[in-house]
Amino acid sequence: MYTIEPAGIKDLKALNRLEKVCFEEDRWPVWDLFSVLTVSDVVRLKAVDEAGNMLGFIAGDLRESQRFGWIVTLGVFPEYRRQKIASALLEACENRMSRDRVRLCVRRSNLGALALYEKHGYMQVDVWKKYYVGGEDALVLEKYLS
Repeated sequence: MYTIEPAGIKDLKALNRLEKVCFEEDRWPVWDLFSVLTVSDVVRLKAVDEAGNMLGFIAGDLRESQRFGWIVTLGVFPEYRRQKIASALLEACENRMSRDRVRLCVRRSNLGALALYEKHGYMQVDVWKKYYVGGEDALVLEKYLS
């Protein structure tokens, strides 16, 4: 059992641990995690268990200048995957972003994430060549929400 709640600076340690586990090569430095937990115009949500332990996290940047939002990170600890936590986080973030369109990027080889996003209506709109560490391409996906 889990709930979706707003995340804040008190979640920095748990989010840093999540990043290390979920994004070995691409994990964000602590300073970037601090920023995503504190800057304005970012939707930040966490999935927590009954004891308040973080199971997953998502952040959506509202990008006022671009008129669409970006899902900038989404991760769930491996032992809690396949429990619809990522889907719940994604839907909650989309709802709070109040945008017509949302974009995100994902490693071409991340088939699990691609399946999740496809299931939620995201479609590929671009490729960023050699975007990730190691030279792997990023697929840019987009969803119209309205």
